[in-house]
Amino acid sequence: MTSVRIRAVGRVQGVGYRAFVEREALRLGLSGWARNCADGTVEAVIAGEAAAVEAMLAAMRRGPTHARVNDLSVEPSDPPPPGFAIRPTL
Repeated sequence: MTSVRIRAVGRVQGVGYRAFVEREALRLGLSGWARNCADGTVEAVIAGEAAAVEAMLAAMRRGPTHARVNDLSVEPSDPPPPGFAIRPTL
């Protein structure tokens, strides 16, 4: 299992980027969390099979239609505890 902490910089808040990250993570079978940060970035910790994590990074670079991702910082992370998963927002 691969686990990474990712911070997305750019026009990533107010355009549904966090919800996009959550939907993509669910689609790819990843666990973790995503949040909007006070500095305008979006931070996520995701864990899963290496190929799914790579697919997630590609999706985060692309972003939803109105987002503009200038940079993704990626660093290793401890995996989230068992049962801790990104869940769809209501």
